[in-house]
Amino acid sequence: MHIRTYGKKVVASLLCSAMVLSMVACGAEDTADGTSSGVSFEPINSETTNTDTASEAATEEVASGEPYVLPEGMYFSELTGEPISESIKDQRPIAAMVDNELTALPHYGTSEADVVYELMNSTKNDRITRLMCVVKDWGSIEQLGSIRSTRPTNILLASEWNAILCHDGGPYHNDAYFANPWAADHLSGYFSRVNNGKAREFTEYILPGDLESDIEKFNISATYNEYANPGSHFNFVEYGKELVLSEKYSNTYPGTVVTLPFKHNSSQLVYNADTKEYEYYEYGERHEDAEDGAPLSFKNVILQNCSFTQLDDNGYLIYNCISEGQLGWYLTNGEAKIIAWSKTSETGVTKYYDDNGDELQINTGKTYISLIPSDSWDSITLQ
Repeated sequence: MHIRTYGKKVVASLLCSAMVLSMVACGAEDTADGTSSGVSFEPINSETTNTDTASEAATEEVASGEPYVLPEGMYFSELTGEPISESIKDQRPIAAMVDNELTALPHYGTSEADVVYELMNSTKNDRITRLMCVVKDWGSIEQLGSIRSTRPTNILLASEWNAILCHDGGPYHNDAYFANPWAADHLSGYFSRVNNGKAREFTEYILPGDLESDIEKFNISATYNEYANPGSHFNFVEYGKELVLSEKYSNTYPGTVVTLPFKHNSSQLVYNADTKEYEYYEYGERHEDAEDGAPLSFKNVILQNCSFTQLDDNGYLIYNCISEGQLGWYLTNGEAKIIAWSKTSETGVTKYYDDNGDELQINTGKTYISLIPSDSWDSITLQ
């Protein structure tokens, strides 16, 4: 489905059909605390809906008062839409590959990432996933990792941000992608080793000074280059405002717990009504950063239905992430909405659309993105 060719009516039709299919496909699920609850797909703004504490918290707008005025020396981050120091406005973010195997836990520094991708890393080991942490203010990193290898999909996604991809090797399938000038700036295996009592593959971390030293050593531009996409990556609401899906759209659904079809780590996003963010769970526990115990949490959750191609018998793969008019979910403030997504080129930004065919607005803050294999898309459960 080609959004730009067929326009808004096609997007609306696509998403209308998807809503019907999703109501059939999603069923009961086990929540993070082990209890089971059926999924209700009555629209949140239906007259039959009984609003609970979580949804009441989700519908509270941030008091805006007078229009927000940026303090001197600040700008709105292209990653989060929030005010950050103007001194790093032109600085390229990094995209760090973080091992998500149980042995690699606890993670360091992931809770400070602006955007976190979770992708299937291999078709083997129950489709084990890996995280890619996109960080704008990498100069403040104390410890991030552990760092592991990358895959072709990560190269394509990092290119959207003009990010410096930080990894430790990968299969030969990467070589053709790194040969492109838009992907040439990457760092592999030049980070610090930390003696943590684990096998060597779990000991590599980005520590203070690593990035500065490596960027200089390999003559990599620390600032945006000619392959950068101008402006914000997402279509953020005005800072200080709060997007409430059920107030804007007629078809929204409960979205306080989403369980993903990744069998290896059983990842979930669980909405915390107090913080109004989604907390990441895996291996049956809430993810907490080893640096400060902070939960890995997000204002926005985006799920993309995406097919993949297996590249060899080792389970290496590439998601078919250059595509148009594909289905997705957007979750914020305990509510969920079916959306469409498109990425039109290797360096092109993935764009998200609502059922009017307009570019989707999302709340300011951190974002979790996962590309869900199409053959398990119907196994996503929402509560």
